[in-house]
Amino acid sequence: MTAPRTYVTTTIPYVNARPHLGHALELVQADVLARHRRIRGDQVRFQTGTDDNSLKNVLAAQAAGLGVQELVDANAAAFVALAGPLSLSVDDVIRTSTDPRHRPGVERLWQACAQSGDLYRRPYQGLYCVGCEQFYTAAELDDGRCAEHGTAPQEVSEENWFFRLSRYAGQLTEAIETGLLRISPAQRRREVLALIASGLDDFSVSRSAARARGWGIAVPGDPDQVIYVWWDALGNYVTALGYGTGGADLRTWWTEADRRIHLVGKGVLRFHAVYWPAILASAGLALPTDIVVHDYLTIDGTKISKSGGPTADPAALAADYGTDALRWWLLREVPRLGDTDFSTPRLIARHNTDLANNLGNLTNRVVSMLHRYRAARVPTSDARAPEAATLETAIRDAPARIDTALAEFDFRSATAAIWSVADEANRFISQVKPWNLAKAEAAGDQQSAHQLDAILATLISACRAIAAHLEPFLPDAAAQIRTQCSTSPTGHVPPATPIFLRYT
Repeated sequence: MTAPRTYVTTTIPYVNARPHLGHALELVQADVLARHRRIRGDQVRFQTGTDDNSLKNVLAAQAAGLGVQELVDANAAAFVALAGPLSLSVDDVIRTSTDPRHRPGVERLWQACAQSGDLYRRPYQGLYCVGCEQFYTAAELDDGRCAEHGTAPQEVSEENWFFRLSRYAGQLTEAIETGLLRISPAQRRREVLALIASGLDDFSVSRSAARARGWGIAVPGDPDQVIYVWWDALGNYVTALGYGTGGADLRTWWTEADRRIHLVGKGVLRFHAVYWPAILASAGLALPTDIVVHDYLTIDGTKISKSGGPTADPAALAADYGTDALRWWLLREVPRLGDTDFSTPRLIARHNTDLANNLGNLTNRVVSMLHRYRAARVPTSDARAPEAATLETAIRDAPARIDTALAEFDFRSATAAIWSVADEANRFISQVKPWNLAKAEAAGDQQSAHQLDAILATLISACRAIAAHLEPFLPDAAAQIRTQCSTSPTGHVPPATPIFLRYT
């Protein structure tokens, strides 16, 4: 029997500036899903990339006095390099300006939609936000400004190619309502259904080559027009699989995959939940199975931004406080719905409370007691400590709780399931007081010796279980705990060493 196949993707960010913490949030969430499904036996492909063909990138290069490719290459390298400080298990990275798979795939996608009769050219006048790379109506603006960027859109008048989005309203509604296309959380699903119900207008899918400064992919057969950056960027999910260049990856990871999961920010929901499925339907391709939406990270209530707002460098934070601290804050602090305010003191507090004081201290205490009371050997005991019932239940229930939470893409609840094991283990130690049993054993009490064996065996099992459950969330810490609690061929565990530093 073939193992289920799961394709996990992140959005591909504009590279007009270096990455910020919001990008790290999406990457870490995707990494957790990918690692979790691999552990559960799925075949998994985890893909990310960079959106190089944006007018924003052209304008940023001009402002910096650089060539567009020079700026794009430098900033894209910073995004790709996040795999190290974030401990990402990425399988593939696509760059839309340089990857030889991309342009042929985008052109094929265009031609497929043209053959379906869904592309036509007409004059257009509208209000264009360069930050969003999107046209807006006056009614969609906030006091004449883009609600996302706070800037006044440009008035643009030109002739463009349009996609017949209006043709797909019924098909999209049916896909979402039947669960063929699952949008999570439910509030975002309702927003998309309301958007479709309000009426879908055909949208512009090209820009004049002059306005695009000649940067991007030319419309097939119409070199005076450049393919709209969102059409170009959304295509990456299939162009990286060989759509347009051949090979078996498209069939393996898209057409026949069990799950096709896109992780996206709420600001780009319309593109992924409306435009993209309609384009796929027009081209005769399968739709995504899941669109997982996260909200924003903020600093002092203002959205973190690559440019023009507060920012936080994920690579610098990982260098200063460690990958585990950064990943843990993103997974434990960020709720399923709602923006989350970031600060370095909050990062430190979460790390010190959970990782250093709780989990790190637990592992250190258990290993130290094995060295102190059992000469570093893990006791083999068939006895059961009666007080361990709650801890044993937490250990037994954790895998199902994690599976249930991640099925709903609820990372906070998933980590809470792991933390219940650590909390119960610490509570168990305080309740049974192994040091008192060790004193009684030293005085010749054999019953206390048997009880201590059972307690230490339970505790080392708890630490090993935590390491196993923690693997998708904190792979580096999980490996350290696993090593700390492993037995050598002689049956000994290594000496206790600190796993987490404490920061001030």
